[in-house]
Amino acid sequence: MLKGKIFGYILISALALTACKTTVAASHPKADIKQIVNSSDVTLVDVRIPEQYEAGTAKGAVNIPLAEIQNNIGSLKGKKVVVFCNKGIQADQAMEILKKNGVEAYDGTSWKNVKAIQDEATSRK
Repeated sequence: MLKGKIFGYILISALALTACKTTVAASHPKADIKQIVNSSDVTLVDVRIPEQYEAGTAKGAVNIPLAEIQNNIGSLKGKKVVVFCNKGIQADQAMEILKKNGVEAYDGTSWKNVKAIQDEATSRK
């Protein structure tokens, strides 16, 4: 009886550990974001309000405020999209909406992060 319980705990632990590994492997690694931001076929989407967007954003970014993301799914489908905001909170919410709707979306976190990635690529050329 005791052997059966121990075996059960080992089996459950092994399944739980492999389930965790699968989840991590399925997500996109952060290092990829540099390549994605600088690829020619990417659409950069600043999800902040227009006033913040106008005050400064990444080069080539379009402004689709978070409140309007759902209404713009059609224009983003079939594209590789990087979303960002000030600190990443709105970008996370936008990512959730886009992924639920089948858009290939990546988290650029903040506009300063995306701009820094662009500037780094430009300085290496």
